[in-house]
Amino acid sequence: MSLLVIGSTGTLGRQVVRKALNEGFQVKCLVRNFRKASFLKEWGAELIYGDLVLPETIPLALCGITAIIDCSTTRPNDLYSVKLIDLQAKYILIESAIKAKVKRYIFFSILNALIYQDIPLVKLKLLIESRLKKSHLNYTIFNLPGFFQGLIPQYALPLLDKESIWMTRESSIIPYINTQDVAKIAINSLSISQFESKVLPLIGNNSWTSMDIIKLCERISGRRAQITKIPINVLNLLKYFVRFFQWTWNVSERLAFISVLSKGYNSNPSMKEILYILKMDPKEIESLEVYLQDYFQRIMKKLKELNYKALSNEKDISDINF
Repeated sequence: MSLLVIGSTGTLGRQVVRKALNEGFQVKCLVRNFRKASFLKEWGAELIYGDLVLPETIPLALCGITAIIDCSTTRPNDLYSVKLIDLQAKYILIESAIKAKVKRYIFFSILNALIYQDIPLVKLKLLIESRLKKSHLNYTIFNLPGFFQGLIPQYALPLLDKESIWMTRESSIIPYINTQDVAKIAINSLSISQFESKVLPLIGNNSWTSMDIIKLCERISGRRAQITKIPINVLNLLKYFVRFFQWTWNVSERLAFISVLSKGYNSNPSMKEILYILKMDPKEIESLEVYLQDYFQRIMKKLKELNYKALSNEKDISDINF
């Protein structure tokens, strides 16, 4: 089976490429920058030039493709046109997949998207979902919460750097998941007919509030977090203000996503159907505790090595001066 991965250099996309190659798939990656994507070629993937803002590059990329795995999303610092990238181009991609008779199309959307459809990027995801459902393609839509990897810059790094962790009075409970587990399930689903024309949640085994994650980071790292809380009315004012300036549109979108955590929404989706079909044990899905434990251990080890080298260099210098 020949796969075309869209968004292959991203957090999720690179895991999908790695897993597919490990499973023996022929993997092609639609990329804009060959230098930036060179690591994918080193892994064994074939790089094909294409850009979702240049629709004419899409059809040729589908030659000989059996399945598409779409991991792409809007570039957060791209102010060119959110709609052009995430809607018009995706429509063209879907139409091209129909003409190319692609046998499976996997799309990653957002868990509980209907609750947050007032956020433009979430609304676009819903529109793409709707188009896929009407396309008669054998699609699978996986609805995702946040990724473990996204929690590092949001919580772990500020804690290690002794910087403030900014948050609202957040009460939403989110079942974060590791991108490696998402990639594993997505690749394994390709050969199983029960996943065709399905919309399914991919979630972690436990759900977390922001404060839960901060406490977990504190416990594992042995460090104290500096927390700065922003009142929700101030956050809403910031969102309203930055919309007037084109150069802050991406800031507005980020603030909108932060407000998602303040909605107090708590869902309890189940992955029983997925795990049953794949014959997987829930324990095979990595826990956030294990992920953060491994992360902090590696970081602490690196910091100790750097401190040791610094002390050694100081000793060498003092010996020379002496």
